[in-house]
Amino acid sequence: MERLSYEFPGGNPIPTANSAVLIGVLGSGNLEVLVESASLGGACRIEIETAAFGFGRIWEAVLTDIFDQWRVGDVRISINDAGATPAVVSLRLNQALQAFAGKKP
Repeated sequence: MERLSYEFPGGNPIPTANSAVLIGVLGSGNLEVLVESASLGGACRIEIETAAFGFGRIWEAVLTDIFDQWRVGDVRISINDAGATPAVVSLRLNQALQAFAGKKP
């Protein structure tokens, strides 16, 4: 398993309907995403465990796009990945952040 860590500063805390949200199922070609509140000085921290090695640049690009859309702060995101494609990663992250914010998909 490869472990990756990213931090995006300068986000804004979002009003949340939930203290933590878990979206997705860890399985072949999929992933699970846990989003939870954390006191991070306005940063968004993302920790990833993945079975696919050597895709750090792709993860960074997908996560940067998500952060640019959401600009969340004081949020910790944990991802367990079983080889999901970038499109699935983006979909699951958007679903998790929508649920965390209490928005209906």
